[in-house]
Amino acid sequence: MQHEPSAHTEPVTIPTQRAAGCPFDPPAGLAELREASPLTRMTYPDGHVGWLATGHSTVRAIMGDPRFSSRYELLHYPFPGGPEGPLPPAPVGDMTGMDAPRHTRFRRLLTGKFTVRRMRLLSGRVAEITAEHLDAMERSGPGTDLVEAFARPLPSLMICELLGVPYADRERFQNHAHTLMSRDVTPEEQYAAFTGLQEYMAELVEAKRAEPSDDLLGDLAQDSDLTDEELVGVGGFLLAAGLDTTANMIAHGTFALLTNPAQADALREDPDLAPQAVEELMRYLTVAHTGIKSALEDVEVEGRLIRAGESVTLSLEAANRDPERFPDPDRLDVHRKATGHLGFGHGIHQCLGQQLARVEMTVALPALLRRFPTLRLDVPAEEVPLRTNMNIYGVHRLPVTWEES
Repeated sequence: MQHEPSAHTEPVTIPTQRAAGCPFDPPAGLAELREASPLTRMTYPDGHVGWLATGHSTVRAIMGDPRFSSRYELLHYPFPGGPEGPLPPAPVGDMTGMDAPRHTRFRRLLTGKFTVRRMRLLSGRVAEITAEHLDAMERSGPGTDLVEAFARPLPSLMICELLGVPYADRERFQNHAHTLMSRDVTPEEQYAAFTGLQEYMAELVEAKRAEPSDDLLGDLAQDSDLTDEELVGVGGFLLAAGLDTTANMIAHGTFALLTNPAQADALREDPDLAPQAVEELMRYLTVAHTGIKSALEDVEVEGRLIRAGESVTLSLEAANRDPERFPDPDRLDVHRKATGHLGFGHGIHQCLGQQLARVEMTVALPALLRRFPTLRLDVPAEEVPLRTNMNIYGVHRLPVTWEES
């Protein structure tokens, strides 16, 4: 079959520069590339020549195709400053870097513990934690960093309770998790953070092997055939994932709503809009913005031949702004039915904790807006520090204030 030539004759590098004053939009160059072709030849920082996928249907198809691997050692890193050459294999328990059937074994053990029904049963506890932190904000008076006061504690408490991790130990593991998500730390710092998290989890696993507990890690310690090394790896993986992603969605989602007051008012006045608004915020913000796959064999996609061994960088943020899938995609609209967005991924690696994240955001965002109807940024929007150097996008801090009633 004849393969269409790319609109770009020379391979591109992945755009990373976000336009000034546009903290919610993907790097501008992604839209231009997507317009020209949903699949573009790309040069990686280590010299590898692979591909960049930006169209929604293209990204979704590759994510769901077993001919593409997620194994880290087969991938090339797309961003400058990362490791040179193929990545090291995934640590034991890191399911994002596994393929079937190895991935299937871990996923099967965990899926039943993150069902829609089970996560909805937790909504009462989410509401309690939300109210406690909103009460604390109210008592302390106007002016706070919403990340520290609200966005980070809620998912942290929930994942700790779900796993059976003492929240009092959070200082010990939160810094490690933050380092692991950063793109501008040294390999030595990454390794130290990984080792620190593993050491902490190993102590916890030993305690749960010795004395059963009524939580997810306790269940796995008693009822599964996972080795200590596997249980430590899975526990660290779930803890790090549960701490960071939802916290950034709550903080960055609030930032987006406060800069779109009509959207905030709509959600404040009609809490029933919350589930729909959460899906739209997941689409619009796409904090987990980039994925990578490697072709296990020659695969034809969009009339182009991706050869075995070539890495494909998947721009989820470009895919979620594809006008062919979402009309007027650069507008935040909490009334939009944003079904089919890729904010939680797609395929066998779709986010395991997505139902818990949905419950947390669906409860937290309307409650925050209703409790503080005059909530606003306490600094100009352009002064809010953005996580442009992180694998999970968002804000480092979100200074807010409100009028006392």
